[in-house]
Parts: sequence; structure tokens; C-alpha cells
Amino acid sequence: MSSFPAPESPFEDRNSAAMRGASLKVVSDRGVTPVTSAAPAPITVLIVVPALDGGAADAGAIELTRILRQAGHRAIVVSRAGRLVADIAAAGGEFVALDVASNNPLRMLRNATVLMRLARERQCDIIHALGRAGAWSAFFAARMRGIPFVTSWYKGFREQNIFKHLYNGIMARGDRVIAVCEQLAQLINDRYGTPWQRIAVVPCSIDFERFNPATVAPERVEAVRRAWGVKRDTKVILISGRILRRKGHHVAVKAVRRLKDMGLKDFLCVFIGEDRGRTHYTGELWDLVLTTGTMDVIRMAAPVSDMPAAYAAASVVVSGAIQPEGVQRAILEAQAMARPVIVSELAAGPDVVLTAPAVPESRATGLRFHAGDDAALAATLLRLFSLSAPVCSGFGQRGRDWVLDHFNAASVAEQTLRLYGEVAGRGQSPALAPQGKQN
Repeated sequence: MSSFPAPESPFEDRNSAAMRGASLKVVSDRGVTPVTSAAPAPITVLIVVPALDGGAADAGAIELTRILRQAGHRAIVVSRAGRLVADIAAAGGEFVALDVASNNPLRMLRNATVLMRLARERQCDIIHALGRAGAWSAFFAARMRGIPFVTSWYKGFREQNIFKHLYNGIMARGDRVIAVCEQLAQLINDRYGTPWQRIAVVPCSIDFERFNPATVAPERVEAVRRAWGVKRDTKVILISGRILRRKGHHVAVKAVRRLKDMGLKDFLCVFIGEDRGRTHYTGELWDLVLTTGTMDVIRMAAPVSDMPAAYAAASVVVSGAIQPEGVQRAILEAQAMARPVIVSELAAGPDVVLTAPAVPESRATGLRFHAGDDAALAATLLRLFSLSAPVCSGFGQRGRDWVLDHFNAASVAEQTLRLYGEVAGRGQSPALAPQGKQN
């Protein structure tokens, strides 16, 4: 599947020949002189995201804003206010506060009117939705304005019944549907029959300057381990991400119980994340920790500001997701930090983490287990801990090389700008200058 097919855009007629760099002729007393038009006008994208608190879509909105602004385009982010609003401003975007996370039908209709008016006033070329409730409002606003509607999938949504299927389906109705990995692209096609020519696979990028093991001083790592109460020889199993059932924290707790039963010593499982008010599941986790007798080997730590040091302090980074996660930044960041990773088959696809038998062991960047199977997770952890230090280091170094090659900012920016240019009918939109591979 080609990530960037170029079907004829239904919105092509909105753009003048001048915007596409057409040549004009000027007749004067000196004859006929060809004149090349000015560079294409900047593209204005209205980005609709539920909140700005730190989730995958929230980080995606910041990344899109940065890409657009660095290429001379304009980004307007509409969202419920959150702690990342300042990041939108720092990236050069405009922020408009609106509760587009609400799934109240009346609120969604009012939001559609607000978005339509905003798109008209700001002369937006595209409306890009990063969440379902906001996508419904964005869809109607885009259709009322007659401009393209784009969606981005950062995870696979649960579909317990036909109503959820219909509600989630708005994310597959974009004029272009962006998936952050091949796994999600296949899911979109399977569930909704979305034509492949409307699906584009554009991964997220990683800040390799920040997540570089060579730049993390030992003092920073030691500070994190002290905060967790970890001894020098203790093996740390790190699970980073919001405390949500779909992330599979309960699977990890049960696996830890099995590790204790197997006699494994000197290890600690650390959860880093917030529940964002979803305290019911957090309460269930605490009950599970108490009933399994794993209080001594599990830490529910406060969010860590120095995540590079947190990854460096870990022996392995795990994701036990029980539903399709697309691309988890934590797994990419861990690989960038040359940490071995263990993932369920729903936590990361083969284009995110290389595992046997899809690739030879000599190319693997991590290990994989069956989602929801705590016995399999425990066995996989035990296998990793039994490997020699050079073999574990090999997983980590190959993981860093993999993400450096496939998730670098310059490549993602180029793909994103090309897609926006195609959707807006501008052809090849100006892209960022290529950057060299960072070590």
C-alpha cells in the first residue's frame, strides 16, 4: 500500500492556477514575457482535538502545529484548554478554547456552527480532526464550508455494539484518513471498507536530541531510581502511559505475581501515568495489587518530568495493551533511549517494534506476547532477564537505529506537508529542509 496516493481532489477547483505556480504571460511593447507566479499561498489548517493534556492526539496536535508553522503555514488549534496550551503557542499556533470533547448531540451541533464560522473567518483550507466527538462537528463544518475534512487515528477504538461502530465511523469518513501505523490502517480498511487510496500512513516523530542515551548524565538516572526507591542492582520493569483499562496495567500486575511465584528476586514494576479522573480503574488496580500480594514489587509513581532518565533507569519498557494502540510514543521513546521493549500484539505493530518470527532474532528490537495473557507476559519477562547483557543491549541499539530511520521529524514533516498539499489541491506543499541522522 502506498502511504500517499494522489487521487484527484474533489476540492481542486477551489484553487486558482496562481496558487499552483502556473506561468502567466504579460504582453508589452517589448513583446510577450513569461511571468512565473508567486509561491503557493500558505495553507491554513483548523486542527480539532478533544483536549490538550498529554495524550497521543494532544501531542499530535502540537506536532502538526510545529510542522505547519516551520514550513510557513498556519495552524489554528481548537480544543478544551489543558496543560499543553502553552506548547501550542510555543510552536507558533493559535489556540481557540471550545469543548469539542463533549459527545452531547446539542453541544456537537453548536460546535459545528462555531467551527464553520471560525473556518470562514480564518479562511481555513482544511479541517483536521483528531478525536471522535470533535470529528462529528468538524465534518459538518467542513461540508458547510466546502473544504476538505481530514482525520487522524492514534489508536483503535473499542466497538462494543452497533452504536459505537456508527459513532466511531466518523473517523473513517475523512477525505483523507491518516493512520499512525500500518496496523491501524488495516483496521480502518477492515472495519469500514475505507478505500486504500483515502488512507495515508504517517507516523509520529520523536525528539532524538532529548531522547538520546548519550546525553543523559548518570546523576539524572540515579535521581530517578532514588525517587522510586530502587537499589542499584534492581531490575526495573517500566510501564508508561495513562492509567486506562485498554493499556493493560492489570495484565502486568498478574504477570508480576507470577514472577514472584517463579522465585524472581530484585525486580520492581513501576507505573508512570495519570488516571485523568478515571479513578474506578485505578481503584481496581490497587485492589488487585493488594489481593495478589505484589505491593512490595509495584510502584505507582507520580508523573516524571525527566522521562529520558526514567527510560535509562529501566531494564525493560513494557506495554500490555489489550486493544489496538497504534503507535505509543512511550514505546518509540524507549527504543530511542536504546531500551529493550516487550509489547503485546495489540500494543505495537510490526512497523513499530521488530520481533521474531516476523524478522530474524538478529534484527529484533524487542519481544512480543499475546494480549491479555499474563502468563505469556511473565514468561517473556523471565526470558529477557535470562539473556546476557550484550544480547539485551543489542535489542536496545537496534531499536534506536530503527526509530532513527523511520520516525525522524524531517521525514514525518515532509510526508505531512505533502499530504496537506494534495488535500488542499496545492500539489507539493513546501517541506522542511532534510535533517541529517542524529546519533
